[in-house]
Amino acid sequence: MSQKIRSAEGVLRTTPPPGQSVELPKEGETNVLITSALPYCNNVPHLGNIIGSTLSADVYSRHRRRRHLNALDTGTRNRRTLYVCGTDEYGTATETQALKEGITPRELCDKYYVLHKQTYQWFDIGFDFFGRTSTPHHTEISQEIFLNLGHHGFLERQEKEQTYCESCSKFLADRYVEGICPHCKFEDARGDQCDGCSRTLDAIELIQPRCLVNKTHKVTTRISTHMYLKLDKIQPRTEEWIKQSWKAGKWSPNAVINHDGELVDSRLKSGLLPTPLTRDLSWGVPVPIEGEDVHGMRGKVLYVWFDAPIGYPSITANLTPEWKQWWFNPKDVKLYQFMGKDNVYFHTVYFPSVQIGDGRNWTKLHHLSTTEYLNYEGGKFSKSKNRGVFGPAAKETGIPSSVWRYYLLSTRPETADAMFSWADCVAANNNVLLNNFGNFVNRALKFVSSQYGGVIPDGGDTPGPYSPNDSLDSEFITAVNSLLKDYIDAMESVKLRLGLQTVMLISMRGNNYLQSSGLNKQLMTENPTRCAQVISRAINLIYALSALIYPFMPATSESILTQLNAPARAVPEVLSNDILAGHQIGAPEHLFKKIEEKMIDMWRAKFGGVEVQQEAPADAQAKGGPGSKKIKKGAAKNAVVAHDGPKSPEAVELEAKITEQGNLVRTLKAQTPKTPELEGKIKVAVDVLKKLKTELEAEIQKA
Repeated sequence: MSQKIRSAEGVLRTTPPPGQSVELPKEGETNVLITSALPYCNNVPHLGNIIGSTLSADVYSRHRRRRHLNALDTGTRNRRTLYVCGTDEYGTATETQALKEGITPRELCDKYYVLHKQTYQWFDIGFDFFGRTSTPHHTEISQEIFLNLGHHGFLERQEKEQTYCESCSKFLADRYVEGICPHCKFEDARGDQCDGCSRTLDAIELIQPRCLVNKTHKVTTRISTHMYLKLDKIQPRTEEWIKQSWKAGKWSPNAVINHDGELVDSRLKSGLLPTPLTRDLSWGVPVPIEGEDVHGMRGKVLYVWFDAPIGYPSITANLTPEWKQWWFNPKDVKLYQFMGKDNVYFHTVYFPSVQIGDGRNWTKLHHLSTTEYLNYEGGKFSKSKNRGVFGPAAKETGIPSSVWRYYLLSTRPETADAMFSWADCVAANNNVLLNNFGNFVNRALKFVSSQYGGVIPDGGDTPGPYSPNDSLDSEFITAVNSLLKDYIDAMESVKLRLGLQTVMLISMRGNNYLQSSGLNKQLMTENPTRCAQVISRAINLIYALSALIYPFMPATSESILTQLNAPARAVPEVLSNDILAGHQIGAPEHLFKKIEEKMIDMWRAKFGGVEVQQEAPADAQAKGGPGSKKIKKGAAKNAVVAHDGPKSPEAVELEAKITEQGNLVRTLKAQTPKTPELEGKIKVAVDVLKKLKTELEAEIQKA
């Protein structure tokens, strides 16, 4: 098949996708280093884990690669991008889970490393390298940093009481002790932090502490000797760095520093305290001993929260021997880090303090992108209660990974906790992807295939950017160009959800353009020149969309390019005539398939946890029997209006607005505390949602 595509720089230039070519930073240019929080290697990730770090980082990584294909066109200096992640394998969490499963910690890590890697591969998450922390490089780098801290006077020996399980005959690390928070009385506070009030804790502070291996075991305290990091001594330099980096990197809102640049973290405000760097464990990085063991550290290991962030450079070291060009190069490398809100302190205060104390010229955090929690259908994801979608189970639903990616990113909890909903997931596929985005792409391509033999007709446009003063389509071109700018601004600012919303607005513009232009056989017969112009411009908008959607749904982008018979292109700044007259497209295919709403009940029953399964037998739920009535009632309440027939652009637009407004309502309802102001916002949002649904019903009836 012949290709006629404008060959200007920025349209046909290409860079390798993630993982296929690792370049080193180039001096004098902006090089982007991306990490996502290292997942614990003692379980499989759930959907909240995936959207909170790895998927979000992948979107930005792909954007950087695709956006800066057109560096020569815009004068923007090229940006080499490296995205690394891996499993966090040391610590008590791993030791204890291995004990439960009756295998060694190494065997446990080998098992879950594979499960993690397979899960991320299925979700199309494109790491340049996905490593692990249980490697010789990791041990070497961690020990070197520990010794440097000692040489610079930032370590001290302390003897303190530590929680001890008499039945296990071992000291218990913070994460494997639970109890009542001494501050807010939250009953399931962890030994290191309370999820109720977010305060940092010492495990011995917990009221009625219990061992997570067996909650009936008696937990007491015993004296143990450990090395502590003098965070109090480093704090002034850490605060100075936070204020500089926050402003320069435009961090997303978080609990460390507010919009005015004021430090709000309670630990910083009350003064940091020395924090332990060692643990009484066997599975971990051995504490390095210089000379005689005068501090009694032999047989101990480094604290997992000390060595875990060191996993970023150590994983890079396992990728390339030139890893220091990335990690000791703050002049030319910008570090972007993605994580859930529970990891913020360790990446903005703790690890930067370690880097400062180490004394070397580290590449430190430039931009911080955090998320709140994604909860599951009114509760929390829970592996022990079998509630929620974990790891490989997403594939088992039959929902394609592209649809999963779209739904998770469209509900990304950027400013408040969000709620996963099966009804919303199905509506996102049927109402937005299928009826908006997919409808536009398929309608235009099928018209070319059926009416022009698959060859792009000559609409009279010259190659290059369309004129916004076009006599027929000026409003359309101006609107698309404005949205393209909005998209680039959003993505450059790491506002990923807004970027995805803008893509859908652009495809909606495409649908409206075809409708308002009256694209059909009659137009082709009565005004063939105008018909050719409309279809040519629609095809070039689809080509632009292939680049815009790539960070979010790479498989969908590839499918579009195959159907266009076109190579990958850069993100355009304006709409252009790049696929020229005479170009032969490929075979059109539907990008998405409808998901039947009856599946909502089945998935709710399957993934609802032991409570739902006890309320209704699985076979009754699957068949829609008496046991499924309660679930059906909820589904009816939450489901967005559906319609099987052809839809007008107005209906498609209303459905997209309903989905977005529904997300807003759930976000507001998830916020606490329930103040009168918040209740007022919820009421207004619900009223808007009801109005939109009424308008949609009227539009469908009119059609």
